[in-house]
Amino acid sequence: MATTGPHSSGASGPAHRRRPASRTGGEPVYQPEPLSPLTLIEKARQGVSTQKVDQLSQLLGVSLKEMANLLQLAERTLHRFRSEGRLDEPASERLLTLENLAVHGLLVFDGRADALADWLRYPLKELAGQTPLALLNTITGFRLVDDVLTRIEYGVYS
Repeated sequence: MATTGPHSSGASGPAHRRRPASRTGGEPVYQPEPLSPLTLIEKARQGVSTQKVDQLSQLLGVSLKEMANLLQLAERTLHRFRSEGRLDEPASERLLTLENLAVHGLLVFDGRADALADWLRYPLKELAGQTPLALLNTITGFRLVDDVLTRIEYGVYS
């Protein structure tokens, strides 16, 4: 489930320099850190704090209802996890995979969280007219969206 590409392997690409994430107006926002696949698995097995759900929701401009869909959870289950303070292993893995995708997206969009959030909602020809956000509830969707980000990063638009 981990995303692939130059950002996850440590290889340097054209936009390898990380910039702090910001919204329009320049105020700093949550800055996710990239995780290697093995670290992602280890952290998912431990369970991720639900604080990260709120931080990533805000960063990506998604509602908790949308986040529940991305994590493959019923909205009530997400609310229960939030009251307990930790996600279970499958939801943790999905959240951390989404976080790695956000790291890549911020790299591609020069740290602009608002541009990444807008792009996630924009229908793309490369995705058969679907928005990237609509595909992020499947493993294959994560890979497709990450591939599109890589093509943007390297200037390959076809």
